Amino acid sequence: MSYLTDRKRASGMGSAKTGTEHHWSMTISSGALLLLIPLFVFTFGPMLGASYEEVTTYFARPFPAVVAGLTIIVTFKHFAGGVQALIEDYVHGVAQKIAIAVMTYLSYAAMAVGLYAVVRLAL
Repeated sequence: MSYLTDRKRASGMGSAKTGTEHHWSMTISSGALLLLIPLFVFTFGPMLGASYEEVTTYFARPFPAVVAGLTIIVTFKHFAGGVQALIEDYVHGVAQKIAIAVMTYLSYAAMAVGLYAVVRLAL
């Protein structure tokens, strides 16, 4: 029978020290997405089925291009944070570090491709 207190048993386990920062990052990005997704739907929706020329002239205006760009940035940043939390919960060891790195790179690559597409449409 062990006479260790709960505090002594937990001593040395420590925290990752980034939980609060990660929580606030996800909370802020969730709030931003609550605003951005409806704006994106209402700015992008009318262009569904339109010709290429109509879409390029529409996205040449600043508001739709900025809304699309911000939506892409915040969405993929939020995706990276969510996948990181998922991987931290279910994958362990070296595979965890590799999976987090791969998903972070994939997220930023998808963000770059999306922003490139919006810039190409806008210019």
